[in-house]
Amino acid sequence: MSKEIMKYDKNNNIIYFKSPTNGFEYWSEYDENNREIYFKNSKGYEYWYKYDEKNNIIYYKNINGQEYWYKYDEKNNIIYYKNINGQEFWYKYDKNNNEIEITEEEYKEIEFRAKEKEYNSRTKCSRFELMDI
Repeated sequence: MSKEIMKYDKNNNIIYFKSPTNGFEYWSEYDENNREIYFKNSKGYEYWYKYDEKNNIIYYKNINGQEYWYKYDEKNNIIYYKNINGQEFWYKYDKNNNEIEITEEEYKEIEFRAKEKEYNSRTKCSRFELMDI
């Protein structure tokens, strides 16, 4: 019976693997902090990763060119995510560190109301309140 084939880098990270049963293979590359920055396998999957100084993934790209971006707060909570469609999502956390998602549309509405409030305070204008019907 054949054995699995594995190769390691100088930090003992697996950089090559081959299965004896089905021939499945994968290759990985790591940065100086032992974080995987590249992955490819024999089924056609291929990924690239970038990290921040706290080891959080901040960028991900696949073989199809689909990219994802992430940002984190000082507690390593995700606060921003941008997907392959260009949709952006912002996240907030309550005092108990529970996640509260704010979508792109909600964020734009909050931003609009903040600008409107600032404008009104400078010009002393009033406005009608929008009501849900």
